[in-house]
Amino acid sequence: MTVRRLSAGLVAVALFTPGVAACTATGDAGPTATPSATASGAAPEADTDAKQALLDSTREIRNGNFRFSMSGAGSVAEGQVHQPSQSAEIRVRLGESTDDLAIGLDLIHAKPDSWVKLDLKGQAATSVPGADRLNLGKYQHLDQNRIKGNRSLGFDFEKVDPAGSEALTQAVTDVQRTGDGAYAGTLDLSKAADAGSLDPTLVTALGAEANSVPFTATTDAQGRLTELVIKLPEAGQAAGQEIKVTYSDYGNATEATKPSADQVVEAPPELYNLLD
Repeated sequence: MTVRRLSAGLVAVALFTPGVAACTATGDAGPTATPSATASGAAPEADTDAKQALLDSTREIRNGNFRFSMSGAGSVAEGQVHQPSQSAEIRVRLGESTDDLAIGLDLIHAKPDSWVKLDLKGQAATSVPGADRLNLGKYQHLDQNRIKGNRSLGFDFEKVDPAGSEALTQAVTDVQRTGDGAYAGTLDLSKAADAGSLDPTLVTALGAEANSVPFTATTDAQGRLTELVIKLPEAGQAAGQEIKVTYSDYGNATEATKPSADQVVEAPPELYNLLD
């Protein structure tokens, strides 16, 4: 394998683009049925109430007090956002311990500071430029001027949802209610390419197929989004895959715990070069 810089946002690209998480196996999510046809073969009428319910389901996310997870391509990100304290924690795991390269990042944001602890494992870990300065087992304090707008290392407390589910629900083109708090339909990914859970280059690679991608969603008793699953078709050399986003503990997240001074070093240039 070739070790290369991770680009265009660790959570979006490395997590959800097959092949970027080094040597991570990516399986086909399997055939998926779209809800756009009835048993008789006739397309059902659009369920406007279901569409509005999905749009409304993301309102609570804007308050920035929740826990979340995102998974896809054999990797996962999870954490919490606590807007009242202007803090957030995100843990990202790319690849398995048996892969040539597995990457772990623990990010802590407590405005105005940010830290990241990097964990590189596998035979190829030593091939990462500056690995001896990155794999320290300590948190590295980040220069806010260097991570502003960086989808890998930065966090925007004006846009508190790492997954961008509001943009995704606004891109829904067809949806039907399939049960109590359950929905299925299609969405146009080309209208939500900037969502944090998507890689814009992958959306481009899908071409016209990006205009009608199957999804399922669930909401809780209060109508708040709890799960969104997007079924991506094959795109070029990328196998079909499933992106899953979950939300929980609305209103019950806690302030992020800042690392102690003896566990912090300043981030070296190699870190920004790797994740720029």
